[in-house]
Parts: sequence; structure tokens; C-alpha cells
Amino acid sequence: MRFRHPDGSTVHLAYCTNVHPAETLDGVLAQLRDHCEPVRRRLGRDRLGIGLWLAKEAARALVTDPSALRGLRTELDRRGLEVVTLNGFPYEGFGSGEVKYRVYRPDWADPARLEYTTALARVLGRLLPEDVTEGSISTLPLAWRTAHTDERAETARTALTTLGERLDALAELTGRSIRVGLEPEPGCTVETTHDALAPLAAIGHDRIGICVDTCHLATSFEDPQSALDALARARVPVVKSQLSAALHAEHPHLPEVRAALAAFDEPRFLHQTRTDTAAGLRGTDDLGAALNGDALPDARPWRAHFHVPLHAAPAAPLTSTLPVLRAALARLVGGPRPLTRHLEVETYTWQALPPELRPRGRAQLADGIAAELTLARDLLTDLGLKELP
Repeated sequence: MRFRHPDGSTVHLAYCTNVHPAETLDGVLAQLRDHCEPVRRRLGRDRLGIGLWLAKEAARALVTDPSALRGLRTELDRRGLEVVTLNGFPYEGFGSGEVKYRVYRPDWADPARLEYTTALARVLGRLLPEDVTEGSISTLPLAWRTAHTDERAETARTALTTLGERLDALAELTGRSIRVGLEPEPGCTVETTHDALAPLAAIGHDRIGICVDTCHLATSFEDPQSALDALARARVPVVKSQLSAALHAEHPHLPEVRAALAAFDEPRFLHQTRTDTAAGLRGTDDLGAALNGDALPDARPWRAHFHVPLHAAPAAPLTSTLPVLRAALARLVGGPRPLTRHLEVETYTWQALPPELRPRGRAQLADGIAAELTLARDLLTDLGLKELP
């Protein structure tokens, strides 16, 4: 979906396909047929933006086989789909029964991460629509914190510097500018937007910036206005933003609130949980660790890294951080010039929701994704953007 900003530029809205498990190119093609095109039809649009997740195997197949890449581009066109952004955070296995800490490997100190991201950039350069010259890729925020020694930090910095040089060469060769954004996430070396400032300054490349995930922003209790203003002052480019909402518990000391939270404690993904205390941010790596014992103070609200559907907040006594998303979006695209032109709805946890909230079958999932995109569209038009055909 495309929108005209009051400054005349085009803002792209997509939804991320990491919600649909696929490790191979055949799996990606099946996603387009079984999920993406049905969402487009529900929205009544001739064209729908999707943020592709390409696992290692699919990316390798596309970058080594020009005919496969042409075939994917043809299939996108045939189904009324377009791609301006990729999710390059998960490397492989995102659809497995237990992801947890595995999603942070390989990190940026491992050469495999550089090669994978380079492959994604080359693929994206060929998938961009004919009238689009800028693409974006979100990536791991360096590493999970316990794996990040000084030596590995230096190796990661060198890898990202090399990536910047490769992106420059790609732009010169193709005329397409691909940018990569570190995506701050709780528990990682770069947990907050503030944490990103020093590493990005050290890299010092205008094609390496930040991806602002509004669920992660909220989970870490960052104020959207302050965070985005700091990025603007530091001239850190917001490569893209993922529109997502975290789980919010206003009174976590109450037994009924604990019971409601426990329904979201599931075995597949990490649900890092945070509270903002007088002494600063406190947290646990997973929701279960917060619920069991006294690892996390409960005198103030808790937020958990669980991407809840944008249009359907959890039932009381829980809610979502949709207000944080609204505030972030107002700063991102509501001003005289957009801070980013790539927006991506990223609710990948539909099948990790409590059983009674999960979609039953493809049709209900498509309905839910379409409802999220409709909400995002309405937020954008309320900010003065005009939806384009």
C-alpha cells in the first residue's frame, strides 16, 4: 500500500511475511499464493506491499540463480504484490517449534550474517518495483548481550563497515539504494534506540541506520518522541519502522493479572519482560521468568515483548501498547517530512496467542492481517497522508 505524504514523497506500508513459516523458495512462492494475495483481495487493493522474510536457503537460491529471481519477481507482479523491504533479522528456523535464543544466531561477529545480509541486498535490488529506487532491510542489533565481548564487537563493526561498502557498490552498479537498519530489541546488545547511537556513529555509514520496532520501543519504556528526536539530532537514518504492539499489564501484582499474563507464556518465542522502576529499567529474558518468583518488581506496570494484533487488544485486565505505536507514527510520518518511508506491520505471533485467540485456518489469519493493515491505513490517513491507488 502506498501513501502520498504532504511533502510529496511516497510512504510504503507492508506486512511482514515472517508470520508464514517458509525456509525454501518454494515455500515463499506458496506464501504469495496462499496468504499474501488473499490479504490483498480482502483489502480490495490492486497492489499490496509485503515485507518478505527470506530464510538463508531461500536467499541463497535467489542470489545464485537469476532465473529463480526472475520467477519470483514475475510471481509478485502476477499476484499484485510489491516488495520494498525485507526482514533480515531471523536467519533460519523462524517457523520451528522453539525459536527462543536461536533467532539471535548467527550474530554480526559471525561471517555468515554478513554474507546472508549481502545476499538479501542483492535480491532486494532486483525485486524493487520499477518506479522505486530505495529498499530497506532490518537486521539483528549486533548480538544477544551475553555473546558480545569486546573482540566480537570489533568484528561486528568491521562486518557492518564492509556491508556499507558493498551497499555503495550495489548502488553504483544498479542505481538502487539499499539501506540496512539495526533493530533494537530487549536483551540484545542494542536494546534501545539510545544504545544504537554509539555503534552507528562508529560505523559512520549513511546506508547503515536503525529500524524502529514500536513493540520493542514500548517494551523498553522508551518515550517515542524523545527517542526519535535523539535519532534525528544524531542524524541516524530511520531505515524503516515495524508497526507492532507489546503486551501491557498495568497492575502486575494482582493475581488475576498474573493469571492473564500466564496465558501468553508460550514455548516458541522469547517474551522479554520489563518494568520501569525508580532505579531504572529491570527485566527478565522471558515472561515465565517474570511470573515465577520475585525476579521482577511488580509495583509498576510490566510490558512483555509479545507482538499482539494491532486491531485487537487483549481482554482486560491486560491491554496493548497501541498508544505508543500511535505516538511513534505521528513523529515518524506526521511532520513536515517523514523520518522514514518504509512501514511494516509485523505481528508474527498469531499462532503463539492463547488458543482461544488464534486464527483457525488461513481465512481467519488473512482476515486478521487485513484488519491490522486497515487500522494502520486509518492511522496514516488521520495524519494527513493520502492513500494511493
